[in-house]
Amino acid sequence: MTVPALLPTTAPSPLTASYERLTEVFPGLRAEVLTDGAPAPSGTGWVGAADLAEGGAALDDFLAWDEAQVLRDYGTRARPDVVASFGLHRYAWPACLLVTLPWFLHRRVPRLPVADVSFHRGLGRLALRVDEFACLPDDPAAALPGARVVPDEAALRAEVRDAVAQHIGPVLDGFGPRMRRGKRALWGMATDEIVEGLWYVAHLLGEEGRAMTELEQLLPGTTKPYVGTAGFRELTGPAGESLPTRDRASCCLFYTLRPEDTCVTCPRTSDEDRVRRLAAAA
Repeated sequence: MTVPALLPTTAPSPLTASYERLTEVFPGLRAEVLTDGAPAPSGTGWVGAADLAEGGAALDDFLAWDEAQVLRDYGTRARPDVVASFGLHRYAWPACLLVTLPWFLHRRVPRLPVADVSFHRGLGRLALRVDEFACLPDDPAAALPGARVVPDEAALRAEVRDAVAQHIGPVLDGFGPRMRRGKRALWGMATDEIVEGLWYVAHLLGEEGRAMTELEQLLPGTTKPYVGTAGFRELTGPAGESLPTRDRASCCLFYTLRPEDTCVTCPRTSDEDRVRRLAAAA
């Protein structure tokens, strides 16, 4: 009897477990690590991060979705810089999680050049190729190909900051000319995306408190190019309950569409209004 040859198998990426956990608690977002040799997805709806960083026709097409969404949902046209701000947020929020969530859950930090990430906003899907990641000495993944061992938690936090900057920096360059903001304001937006993305997902994971502590250590306010600290503080609710909040380092410009409806973490939002809205949500 002839025994059929077994097909070769590919071991799962050391990042896969983190991204699977993300989809479990937030089904609207899925990140897939591409196997060796697998082409990046393309076609209708897909855009490469490198294409966004170039700031050309691909970015025009990407922002056309945001412009149409604003007109459909609010019955008015947004300024071009507002459209660009919305579009940047809708890419950067999930893109930052590609780095911060594996760090938070498994202490692994992937390096993701813009050439290695693709995004489909309509499907909520990210496809990425990971050739290198940082980890701690006691991580079982430390012996895997592509692993780069760093000595301690402080060094791993530095890897998070560097990995996000490596990916987001070129994207900010692509969006920047359309946003009428300087470098500091753009990196303030990047700081907010790091914090608010992980803060939100950690809440879904039941680990909000730990995330707040670790984000404060990650962004102590002295780590350029990032702007400011994680910005967390606590307010007291009507029943004496603690209501965590934060102050954003940047403005998303939503107030230009609805002046009376600012974000709950916007510096324009008073503490009284924050308490009312946070208590109602709780």
